[in-house]
Amino acid sequence: MNLLKALAAVSSMTLVSRVLGFIRDAIVARVFGAGFATDAFFTAFKLPNLLRRIFAEGAFSQAFVPILAEYKNQRGEQETRTLLANVTGVLAIALTLVTLLGIIAAPWIIYVTAPGFAASPAKFDLTVQLLRITFPYILFISLASLAGSVLNTYSQFSIPAFTPTLLNISFIACSLLLAPYFQPPVLVLAWAVFIGGILQLGFQLPYLARIGMLPRPQFNWRDSGVRRILSKMGPAIFGVSASQISLVINTIFASFLISGSVSWMYYADRLMEFPTGILGVALGTILLPSLAKHHADKSSNEYSRLLDWGLRLSVLLSLPAAAALAVLSGPLIATLFQYGKFGSHDLLMTQQALIAYSIGLMGLIQVKILAPGFYARQDVKTPVRIGIFSLLCTQAMNLMFVYHLRHAGLALAIGLGSCINASLLYMALRRQEIFTPQPGWRAFLTKVVVATVLMSAALWLGASWLGQWDQGGMLARSGRLLSVIVAGVVVYFGTLLLAGIRPRDFIRREK
Repeated sequence: MNLLKALAAVSSMTLVSRVLGFIRDAIVARVFGAGFATDAFFTAFKLPNLLRRIFAEGAFSQAFVPILAEYKNQRGEQETRTLLANVTGVLAIALTLVTLLGIIAAPWIIYVTAPGFAASPAKFDLTVQLLRITFPYILFISLASLAGSVLNTYSQFSIPAFTPTLLNISFIACSLLLAPYFQPPVLVLAWAVFIGGILQLGFQLPYLARIGMLPRPQFNWRDSGVRRILSKMGPAIFGVSASQISLVINTIFASFLISGSVSWMYYADRLMEFPTGILGVALGTILLPSLAKHHADKSSNEYSRLLDWGLRLSVLLSLPAAAALAVLSGPLIATLFQYGKFGSHDLLMTQQALIAYSIGLMGLIQVKILAPGFYARQDVKTPVRIGIFSLLCTQAMNLMFVYHLRHAGLALAIGLGSCINASLLYMALRRQEIFTPQPGWRAFLTKVVVATVLMSAALWLGASWLGQWDQGGMLARSGRLLSVIVAGVVVYFGTLLLAGIRPRDFIRREK
């Protein structure tokens, strides 16, 4: 398997999902703006997202994939099917209980996660109602992510990468077609989440059947494989969910700020997640099964080389992405969101948060590469300790920044906390002799930095030359923005080519 080709496939599918996500958010911004109702929805939706990370894409996935890879490579198909059936049964029961508890306890959850909303009974009650509708999403999307983990382990990367588009399609369709039939209209967004979760789960089931891994759930928590997964999942929750926990805590801080703060941070977060998903999540997705295989085969040298490949590729792509987000923050937000009820003040506030986020983008992406270096070895304790420390640092910075920088300070704290997390993970990998950098890093970094500086200059000149970004419709603005981005891409990769960096240098094959 060509990992670069696999990365391109996953990134392409993720790109489709992210583009639809931007269309979704542009429609939400146009229809609902940034204020009372959207603050309530974004607050309610953050909580299922946090638990999704815990039960699926986060701690569970990191604990499950290495053990599933071990069963697949060493124990045969029948034992693998049995493990999958038992894991599915235990997970489904646990998720059902969590969902029911969340629906019942919704008022108390909002009191804890957004205490500032209590000052406005209408805002508080609306947030509780939205949370109760969105909570079952945890059940659907976690089982969908379980299915995606199995497909990724069997090198079926494209299907799980495409699946998130279904949530965005649900959002778009419901916002455009059904909003007038709901009172208040923002309720339609919660039902879009509910429907999207069902669609994401149902879409992947036929592909599981095609590879012979469609499970028949069994509740057998005494199974040795299930107990190993649970034992590693428990301590991994904080490690992989540190950034999500930070986002929820940030919502607590933001709930005391002026109306619109939660929404401004949400829109900036969505733009920041674009490179994080395409680069960080995609790379982490294809790295974890291969790293787990090398660990099972005791190929420590190949393990280290694979990590080096992932880190170089992430630096090559994340540094210019961070620079582009900062330089093009205004044009990006204006093109995607500044329509209807989303005004110039909303643009300025969202821009401040996005620039703050961009400072820590490399850290956010590097964590996605470095953490699998531990999880593939079934080591959860080290990244957990680092994750908890980084979380504490993030909250200390929240207290330092929020008074002067308001919502932008909260975004800056998350980015810097991720940089601390990535730095400590890297040092731990080196200290434990899991990773040894290959020769040529200094020259490589120099070339990437020079290319990024030249690209940033080209983007700034292009954005300034094209002028008023709040003028014209979405198509006209998108065309101008695309021309600037293309110019930046040409300058960046053209500089790298002149410096001797070629695409073939990053081709890597895995069995």
